[in-house]
Amino acid sequence: MDFNISEDLKMVQSLVKDFVNDQLKPLERDLLGRAADLSDATCALSLELDDKLANMAMEIGLWGINVPEEMGGAGLGVLGNCLVEEELSQTVIPFRLGDMSPVLFEASPDQKERYVAPLLDRRKQAYLAFLESENSAGLESMQVTAARDGQEYLIRGSKLSFSRVDPEGDYFVVVLARTGEKGVSCFLVDKGTRAMEVKDDRRRNGWQSTIMAPVKIEFDDCRVPVESLLGEEGKAFDLGKHWLPSRRVVRAARSVGVAQRLMEECSAQAQSWQAFGQVLSKRTNVEAALADIAIGIHACRLMVHEAAWKADEERPIKREAAMVKVFASDMIRRVADCTTHIFNGPPFVSGLPMERLCGHAVSTSATELALQLQRSIVARDILKGLKV
Repeated sequence: MDFNISEDLKMVQSLVKDFVNDQLKPLERDLLGRAADLSDATCALSLELDDKLANMAMEIGLWGINVPEEMGGAGLGVLGNCLVEEELSQTVIPFRLGDMSPVLFEASPDQKERYVAPLLDRRKQAYLAFLESENSAGLESMQVTAARDGQEYLIRGSKLSFSRVDPEGDYFVVVLARTGEKGVSCFLVDKGTRAMEVKDDRRRNGWQSTIMAPVKIEFDDCRVPVESLLGEEGKAFDLGKHWLPSRRVVRAARSVGVAQRLMEECSAQAQSWQAFGQVLSKRTNVEAALADIAIGIHACRLMVHEAAWKADEERPIKREAAMVKVFASDMIRRVADCTTHIFNGPPFVSGLPMERLCGHAVSTSATELALQLQRSIVARDILKGLKV
């Protein structure tokens, strides 16, 4: 059994680590705010700085790492993507290396030329409009509809998107809509399409900078040609289905990266602060908290790497991905609790990197409903007699 990472992947991991340490972490203070009242804090980098970092990533070959080579990306495997995400997640700077939603991998040749290629080289940007303001966990509750009218579809309703896009630049919207009794369909809608309005007024500073507000996209009988349909009508949930388990594993790697940064901050805090004349690191309860963090990281990293290795071997990982998602979500919450214990509360005080890291870790971890679904996947395999 070989647990060693290949030299090629080590080189990629080292490149990303240097990029994070040299380019991203020095920007944390500006993002978190320098003013005494943190009135200058923001939730994202300026578009100019974001473009500068993207160009730097392109120059060193770190752009589009999750995009298949045949589509112009780096074509990095699942394990490689996990190593990259683990390094990227060790900073509060919200910057991704050209990460693209797998639903776009199912685009037709014409759609790849019109949308995917320009998105990869940043000539276009994309809003992922999958969410709605009302609870829409099921098909029956989805409010946005798309009705066929000859060689066009009429889209009606409003969607929410957390994508960060320059509204002055060129973009398109990836929207899910209910198409009658045939289920849910996915459409690509160009900027400037009549009867589509993007309401992006989420510029936030100060204490509000920790809240990532969504963009509202409204469709008022918006007409789009049938060529805008991504995949088959009524089968939007099948788009990117092949990549879904591996994406869950990569998301778990993000939790590992956040936990690693929190452990480093906790270690520094424990060795530099004193309470009642004693360094924190000498306290048994603090030692126990640090040990629990390290144990959780080690276990989760091993689970992530095993699942990623199986995925790269083209072996089914549906069960492994479910296990990883559940464990990583629980692990990052425990790490956030231990961090709060070691810092005695200040991690959730605005202005510290730990506040963003802990807040994002808890808010982006899966909900109990989602985790219950993953547990059901594991349980069904056990009941079938499959061994773990």
